[in-house]
Parts: sequence; structure tokens; C-alpha cells
Amino acid sequence: MTGRTYDPLKRAIDLVVSTALLIASAPLQVVVALLVRWNLGSPVLFRQPRPGKDEQVFELVKFRTMLEPDPAQGLVTDEQRLTQFGQFLRSTSLDELPTLLNVVKGDMSLVGPRPLLVRYLDRYSPEQRRRHEVRPGVTGLAQVSGRNALTWEQKFAKDIEYVDRRTFRLDFSILLRTAVNVVRRDGVTASEGGTMPEFAGSEAGQ
Repeated sequence: MTGRTYDPLKRAIDLVVSTALLIASAPLQVVVALLVRWNLGSPVLFRQPRPGKDEQVFELVKFRTMLEPDPAQGLVTDEQRLTQFGQFLRSTSLDELPTLLNVVKGDMSLVGPRPLLVRYLDRYSPEQRRRHEVRPGVTGLAQVSGRNALTWEQKFAKDIEYVDRRTFRLDFSILLRTAVNVVRRDGVTASEGGTMPEFAGSEAGQ
């Protein structure tokens, strides 16, 4: 069972697993929310429009990891605004816990290409745009294949490889590798747009 024939089962698995994880992680999310409020202030949640399946825009929800921009305090770039506490949330993937709600709602899947910025939509090559043929994921093939060590073109190649190869076995493998990376705190230093330079468009799309 691959590709489109796998998608209905994939959605059912997403719904059951993400609902269970949301319930199980509720006490931890309360603690994280209080810590975010204490360390970073309000709002506790980071919300941003992201393109999903078929480029339909939805609101991504995560725990906030950055201070608000403040040029007077030298807080302008993502690197300047990312606190040590925020770095800890990212390296442990605790900031991603509210994103399970996006999975329950059907905006996202547990596994798929990571949802990037809306302004990137007109910068993709036709092949790169295929990453939106499936729901975006909390984790994905690119994330367990090097994440920020990969170039944008390499990431997109992994995204398209996932679109073409998606199966239950591949999803299970990606989730298992993600869990190992989180435990090791390996390759999960920051979400896309934080330590990665902005995607300006590939030569293939120009």
C-alpha cells in the first residue's frame, strides 16, 4: 500500500495517534506553557500561516521560543531573539507539542514535508511545488536526513522522495528515527527559518 492508496489509512493513524498524544501530553503542555509565560511572556503560543496540502493556507500552532523583535535591545534577527530557554524547547521538540492539534484538525500529518513560509510559494520550481501534494508533517524525511545540514535543494529533493515513496513502513521508520534524534538532541537545533537562511528560490525555478 503506497501513495494515494495509503493516504486514507495514514489519515486514520494520524487522527488516532495525535489525539492520544495530545491527551497524554496535556499535563506536560501545561507546564511548558507556564514556563513559556515566565520566560518569554505573552503570547505563549506562536501562530503563523503556512501552506498545507494543495497549497491551502492554515494556521500553524507551536509554543513560542523567541522574544518579540526589539531593535532598541538588539533583538532583530531570529538568532538574536532565540533565547537559551527557547533553544532548549526546540532541541527537545517540546515546542512542537501544540502542533498535534494541527494534525487532529487535518491541516497536517505526523509525517510529511515540513510546512514552510507562505512567501516561498512563488519561489519553488514546478518539481519543488510537488511537496504540497501531501499534508505537511510534524517531522519528515528531510528532518531525519540531516535537517539544517542540508541545503534547501537537498531538503526539497527529500520532500519529493517522500511524496513518491510514502508508505506505512517509511512513516514508521521516520517516526522512530525522529524519536532517536530527539533523545540524542541531534539535528533539531531550530525550526526552519531560524538557523536556515531564507529560501530565495532555486536555479531550477528561475
